Amino acid sequence: MAADTFPKLLVEKAKRYGGGKIALREKDLGIWQSFTWEQYLEKVKYFSLGMISLGFQPGDKISIIGDNKPEWIIAELAAQAAGGYGTGIYQDSILKEVAYIINHSDTKFVIAEDQEQVDKILDMQEELPNVRKIIYYDPKGMSKYASEMLIHFPDVIELGRRREQDHPGEFEGNVERTKPEDVAWICTTSGTTGFPKLAMLTHRNLIAMATNLGQFDPKYDTDEFVSFLPLPWVGEQMMAVASGLLFGLTVNFPESVESAQADLREIGPHIMFSPPRVWENMCASVQVKVMDASFLKRWVFNACLPIGRKWSEYRFEKKTPPFSLKAAYALAYLAVFKALKDRLGFSNIRSATTGGAALGPDTFKFFHALGISLKQIYGQTEISGISCVHRNSDINPDTMGEPIPQTEVRISATGEILSRSPAVFAGYYKQPEETAKTVVDGWLQSGDAGYLTPEGHVVVIDRIKDVMSLADGVKFSPQFIENKLKFSPFIKEAVTVGHNRAFIIAMICIDFGIVGNWAEKNRVNYTTYTDLSSKPEVVDLIQREVERVNRGLPENAKVKRFVLLYKELDPDDDELTRTRKVRRHFVEEKYKEIIDGMYQGDDSIRIEAIIKFQDGKTSTIRTVMAVKNV
Repeated sequence: MAADTFPKLLVEKAKRYGGGKIALREKDLGIWQSFTWEQYLEKVKYFSLGMISLGFQPGDKISIIGDNKPEWIIAELAAQAAGGYGTGIYQDSILKEVAYIINHSDTKFVIAEDQEQVDKILDMQEELPNVRKIIYYDPKGMSKYASEMLIHFPDVIELGRRREQDHPGEFEGNVERTKPEDVAWICTTSGTTGFPKLAMLTHRNLIAMATNLGQFDPKYDTDEFVSFLPLPWVGEQMMAVASGLLFGLTVNFPESVESAQADLREIGPHIMFSPPRVWENMCASVQVKVMDASFLKRWVFNACLPIGRKWSEYRFEKKTPPFSLKAAYALAYLAVFKALKDRLGFSNIRSATTGGAALGPDTFKFFHALGISLKQIYGQTEISGISCVHRNSDINPDTMGEPIPQTEVRISATGEILSRSPAVFAGYYKQPEETAKTVVDGWLQSGDAGYLTPEGHVVVIDRIKDVMSLADGVKFSPQFIENKLKFSPFIKEAVTVGHNRAFIIAMICIDFGIVGNWAEKNRVNYTTYTDLSSKPEVVDLIQREVERVNRGLPENAKVKRFVLLYKELDPDDDELTRTRKVRRHFVEEKYKEIIDGMYQGDDSIRIEAIIKFQDGKTSTIRTVMAVKNV
């Protein structure tokens, strides 16, 4: 039996490793619980048979909502083995998003982690006509629930054990019938313009992508990987599922989102793949800890960091550093960088990659200065996550690397990046017209503007629809400027505006925790986010950060005016996607009054806005935002 689907890969790995190698590891109540490949297969087998006992049929779909846990991947593979497939839902999704994905995907079974997620489904029961069962795997608080739709995860496994007695060999036969061209999983697109589309990825798509990526970025069965990013995201599917099954990685699940950093350090993974937001947060946390450190520690760090930057520049340019720099970097590494890598959980890191959006070059170079060989990855959900990556020997902070094997990339006449490979998706679920627009003659239309360097590297400028022109016709990339601004630890989010205008302005969200810490040290009293962002001292702090960024930008790309928003941009308010991408056009329309005021030359803008809280309650905010010239 060729191992050309995920269930077949699981069977093959269980035969190879049996009970002697750890496949999954989960931290529960402070203790790591391990599952061998044999146990992994057993749980998938009986959960798959249990779902069949409950009425799951070939072609049926599941939706999974919850934290990253072994049960998530077990349910995913169990559905595939039963001839179906599923999709993931971000656990912080609001009700209308949950209902849209469940209904649009024709979901029959919902796998929900805990009481909170179960409540979401039960509250919408009348709006979800296709859902037959809700399977939960955290029983806390569920003892008094009496709905016939509910069943506990272990009870489904027990149903599977009983079914095997009456249908011996059924699971093995089902696995053997799975085909590479079958849909393995549906990944939601980022949905920057509305509800996400559902991209159907086949076993062949995902396995081809993981295989070809492995030729540029090798992975081994001795590697540890920590799965802490949402599993609905194609990047996490690529690592925790596709690469995990193909290469035999040990996949570790932290106890909670809050403990992820500590658990990451405890495991010391060999591989890490995260979107820019994670790397930006890590960079900001390091900078804040340096600010909080003693004078001596600050002095040592600030003396060593330029040495690290100089060392990394030699690597980028493929030059051999002089002996003096080698010696200086060795001392800096021993004095600062080695301990810092350990604090971040990167003591054993071999492969560190970032993707999902562009990472600012300043943040990219920062990690290289510490001795973490961070690489860019480029791709889309529709190409199973990846089409380009840096080689270990050819890293350039200004590019996205080169196409992986079996992948072709070219630039269209309009400057759009086009890709073709076996990893290109099977289409959008129930949206053939959108599929036809996205894949033309076998070429995936990325929607990104870019170009190829003479060395064959891909350079991404921005989304085509987001590339802007000033009134004088000069083009600029808002994403590039925003990434430069977000390198500041005090700036969490930024949105630049300037299309058909005389100059560029920025709406900035402060990092409440970091700026709050700064305010306490500088004896600036505040109560709420709105209050803190309106403090003159905070506005002056951010002005210095914007001025610093402007010094490194061309004249026509400098930010001329800015304002600190009275609230953080939030996915629940449709301002960000669940992967933290700005819904740019929605934000510009929502804050049109502020934008117009900034261009009219107002020194301040009075705001009265309604804020919606997670529990559905609302509050009215009245504040005055200062507009600063830079």
